Amino acid sequence: MKSNRRKFLQHTLTTAAGLAALPATTLSRPSEMNTKGTIAKAAGAIRFSVIGLNHGHIYSQVEAVMRGGGELVSFYAKEQDLGEAFAKKYPQAKAARSEKEILEDKSIQLVVSASIPSDRALLGIAVMQHGKDFMVDKPGITTLQQLADVRKVQQETKRIYSIMYSERLENRATIKAGELVKAGAIGQVVQTIGLGPHRINLKSRPEWFFDKNRYGGILCDIGSHQFDQFLFFTGSTQASVVASQVGNVHYPQYPDFEDFGDVTLRGNKGSGYIRVDWFTPDGLNTWGDGRLTILGTDGFIELRKNVDIGGRAGGNHLFLVDQKETRYIDCSAEPLPYGEQLVQDILHRTETAMSQAHCFLATELALKAQQQAQRLTLQK
Repeated sequence: MKSNRRKFLQHTLTTAAGLAALPATTLSRPSEMNTKGTIAKAAGAIRFSVIGLNHGHIYSQVEAVMRGGGELVSFYAKEQDLGEAFAKKYPQAKAARSEKEILEDKSIQLVVSASIPSDRALLGIAVMQHGKDFMVDKPGITTLQQLADVRKVQQETKRIYSIMYSERLENRATIKAGELVKAGAIGQVVQTIGLGPHRINLKSRPEWFFDKNRYGGILCDIGSHQFDQFLFFTGSTQASVVASQVGNVHYPQYPDFEDFGDVTLRGNKGSGYIRVDWFTPDGLNTWGDGRLTILGTDGFIELRKNVDIGGRAGGNHLFLVDQKETRYIDCSAEPLPYGEQLVQDILHRTETAMSQAHCFLATELALKAQQQAQRLTLQK
């Protein structure tokens, strides 16, 4: 096993000179192979529909399922403008007259949603009770009571309730980091530090965006990505919130809004620190300088997901430092396996995309951190 791991790392990390960008690994591409090593089924492997278009993430969610072999059949949106935009993008999808029309369509195996966050759990429960699987944008659940209800119905129905934590599942550098950590590139993971800054784009935000009862709070919302990554990279199956704080330091005109939050975590296989905010300045050429540092006993990995302010173009930058040298890996050609893995899980009732326990634990940590957070106030 050590020999195989060494060969994998040598192949993955070999550089032509110094910090040169690397070619992609020769691992089987999930876009070509499914988790059993056979050719993935063509489009139409499953039929899926969409309910709720309130966040733009719905488009990447749909694309992920379609890449995995899903056939988009229909959609429903209460808002006419959102529905018209979606229909223009996906003319093959039928506009349903109601949620009920989709829920009662026995040919549909999966429902995908990016509805208003506080509405997502109730919709997911209805989807599972109608014998379908559910894939939802983060945050997939906004209260601990919702989480308890969702867990109960999921256990009863054995359906999939998958939350698409896109900062891991739809980021190529993070996918690559997962391969490297699994292969032992930095030894045992000790800690993750996840930074999730966002641009607020005030003029484009809907009313619900500023209502904590509807979006769940900053740690529940954009912080959810970081809890997912903490669990994934440390391998923790048990974890607790050591401390958390939230604040609204810059937008007093929105009293129910939170623009800053941070958390310290302790897991059974590592520790974590999280910081999220809505302070990305307009001078940056992307919505946020998302970063993740993974500290191991034999090295560390740093990801600059969306931008390298040091000068390299584009996103998906990975830096790896071990006992021998420092390497840079351009991850822009890495595959995104989540969509295909989810489709295969729906077909075979497996848990390759994400275990249900992981999905719910990441949500539970976010909700508990939000619930117990101290209030941060800054003196002017």
